Amino acid sequence: MSLQSLLSQIKLINNTDNIAAYKAIVANSYEWLDTEFGHSEIEGLVEGRALFIDSLLQHIWQLMGLHNQKKLALVAVGGYGRGQLQPYSDIDLLILSNKSLAKTQQDTIGQFITLLWDIGLDIGQSVRTIKETVQHAKQDVTIATNLVEARLLIGSESTFIDLNNKLQGRNYWSSKDFFIAKYDEQVVRHAKCKGTSYNLEPNVKENPGCLRDIQTIGWVAKKHFQAMDGSELVEANYFTEQEFEELIECRNALWKIRFALHLVAGRSENRLLFDYQQDVASKLGYGEDSKDCVEQMMKAFFRTVRRISELNEMLLQRFRQDILAIKVKHDANIDQNFELLDGLISPKHGNVFATPEDILRFLHVISDTPATEGLHSNCLGLLRQARRQFRNQYFAERAECRELFMDLMRHPNFFALAWNIMHKHGILQAYIPQWDHIVGMMQFDLFHAYTVDEHTYRLVKNIYHYGLPDNTEFPRCGRIVKSLDKPELLFIAAIFHDIGKGRNGDHSKLGAIDAAAFCATHDINEKDAELIRWLVDSHLLMSVIAQRRDIYDPEVINEFAHLVRTHNNLNHLYVLTLADIRATNDNLWNDWKASLLRELYLLTQKALENGLECKVALQDRVQEHQEHARKMLFKSGMNDSQISQFWQRLNDDYFARFKPEQIAWHASVILASYPMTDDFLLVGTSATTSKAGAELIVYGKDRPKMFSQIASVLDSRNCTIHDAQIMHTHDGYIFDSFIILEQNGDRISSTSRLDSLKEAVETQLNKPGEKHNNKRKMSRQMKQLDVQTKVRFYPSQTKGTIVELEALDAPGLLAKISEQFVELNFKLHMAKISTIGERAEDLFIISNQNDEPLSQSEQVELKKRLSENLD
Repeated sequence: MSLQSLLSQIKLINNTDNIAAYKAIVANSYEWLDTEFGHSEIEGLVEGRALFIDSLLQHIWQLMGLHNQKKLALVAVGGYGRGQLQPYSDIDLLILSNKSLAKTQQDTIGQFITLLWDIGLDIGQSVRTIKETVQHAKQDVTIATNLVEARLLIGSESTFIDLNNKLQGRNYWSSKDFFIAKYDEQVVRHAKCKGTSYNLEPNVKENPGCLRDIQTIGWVAKKHFQAMDGSELVEANYFTEQEFEELIECRNALWKIRFALHLVAGRSENRLLFDYQQDVASKLGYGEDSKDCVEQMMKAFFRTVRRISELNEMLLQRFRQDILAIKVKHDANIDQNFELLDGLISPKHGNVFATPEDILRFLHVISDTPATEGLHSNCLGLLRQARRQFRNQYFAERAECRELFMDLMRHPNFFALAWNIMHKHGILQAYIPQWDHIVGMMQFDLFHAYTVDEHTYRLVKNIYHYGLPDNTEFPRCGRIVKSLDKPELLFIAAIFHDIGKGRNGDHSKLGAIDAAAFCATHDINEKDAELIRWLVDSHLLMSVIAQRRDIYDPEVINEFAHLVRTHNNLNHLYVLTLADIRATNDNLWNDWKASLLRELYLLTQKALENGLECKVALQDRVQEHQEHARKMLFKSGMNDSQISQFWQRLNDDYFARFKPEQIAWHASVILASYPMTDDFLLVGTSATTSKAGAELIVYGKDRPKMFSQIASVLDSRNCTIHDAQIMHTHDGYIFDSFIILEQNGDRISSTSRLDSLKEAVETQLNKPGEKHNNKRKMSRQMKQLDVQTKVRFYPSQTKGTIVELEALDAPGLLAKISEQFVELNFKLHMAKISTIGERAEDLFIISNQNDEPLSQSEQVELKKRLSENLD
């Protein structure tokens, strides 16, 4: 089947009642697109799709007699107006008249639009007079934008010309106002994407550096310059011929991805979701190996969007200067090569980047000139040329470049603007081959929101921010960074921390080897090099211990302190860990993670001060917590006798684990309920006792499947449990404390929300042993991911056995796990719940029915049951 045969088939339909025939030809058109994709040029397919729709609409318009209506026009607008259509893109139409339509005309047009919908076309239409069209366009820049590319399909040419004349009038959008509106629109759109396209599920139309950025160039050019073709911008010296060809090449690359995405999704879908990436990559010819072919496709995609971003920045800056008639108000001489024009650094001649060393010196100039706000378009153009000219050798192979690079690492202002430029414009990629390897590298999970290089860039920016005066959110990190004798060591470790990813091995170990080699070639002394190597090798250590181990177990703290060895190492690792987690995913950092890392840092610090005597530090903590809690309870009117009535039921472990505010609240709530009956049950909630999240407590006689029921209820109400302490009092009661957050990581602060959760838990617990029916569904993204269940056992120095479990964070996970504990008559003492993207990494401390650690056979049976139930 060919386009010509499709067009011929349209002409054979001679009435508007044969909907089946129209549906068949529309279906044939999709079959043609699918068949031709990969064999025909993408421009021909996109324009061919528009031509097919043109012919179909024109034919139906004529069959309905609308072509006989004088002064009535059918106009294509928006992307369709450009004569370009992706397979399932909306078909935007303007039915234009010179005056209000008669009732019979309105009825016929209504039948026309209904038929288009009935035969399966996604139509976006408006029916307006010329006057109404102009009025609406004046009020809405989106409508004005659609009209910039309006194209007459059929009907009155004079009506269409009349509209265009009105759109050129004085009272319509001026070029200046239109440019400002489109520029501001782009700024807002980029901000919604966190200023980057380096997301793991990018939108190929809306993200920075994607199709909308190219369209913005076209809209502005057509509005101001009346340039219907990009070659006219070359003639006007806005583009070089090479830059214009590059833009078309990049546009076609994105067109191919979007075209394949539409075909795979079977609808208008512009988000390159995990669900589609493998099939799209296969359709684009990258192969059938899911991970490898997606990796190749996405790397190519990210290279393309960087090129578009640079071209967009250059052109819009030039347009801005011309359209707004901006004259330089402030110029300042920097040196013989550069000057500052209204905050933009600009070259004084065309040979400023004669060598790779010149590019690094340029970054020094920016670092030495805090008034620099960005790159002038002329500077960016020369930088792009130089980057390509020197691409046959990595800069780090040149001795002077290595000296200049280390000077940059030590420069107090480098990690402001100059670091942004180094990352954004591929200079670090040109410097070391290892960074080149991770540019655009995907991370196939829900934990990471960005590519490896974008994540690392953001991590470095976090560290830099900690040392700035406006850092009030992370004062401890600020004090550490400001006190470092050689902060460059921390920055270098940050740059290398994930550089070993994608090489089929432990990326921490591989990165440590790369970091050691870097230090050797960059004349970093042995002691400093060892710190960098250790930080890269151990960069996951603190987060793993904090989130997956019992940090109130003295042996855990002693083990961690032995690994850290010094206060200096601990300080560096703490800052690196915080910056790493916060740069991974904007939704991951919360007060819960902050409190865990803070607790681990403080306990380890005291252990190091006490010569690794962690038990001494924990005993001091118990006494300190009791003293503060007692003062709070005294203020609320309680006496020593009342306080002791509750506290004597608990051991030191309780006072070490909970903050004074929590201890005081527990006592006041529980003591207010005395005396207690055998079936007593108390459920309480507080939004303020823990910085980590809302706290839910349960106190009373133990009941069958209590933990399982609570976990299932909270999960079904879109809450996540981040910590659970299960304690047995000396007189046989059970005391459970849960730290809970909303599913998206937000705090639960609403009183009504907490009351609702409390009521739901109480209702379920009053059905002892009855299984809770959790109806929460698995998310779209989770269904695409596979996490194999892993179970590991460790001896606990305090009680029972430590069980570490990794599994897919599916709805009802905790309930399923705890049900296995119940069936095997195991006692649960503590649960620490950590969700990392799609992966749950949970820790439990359990004992058997004799309150002893699990035997080998009990461990084997539990592992078997968990694997069967969770996989």
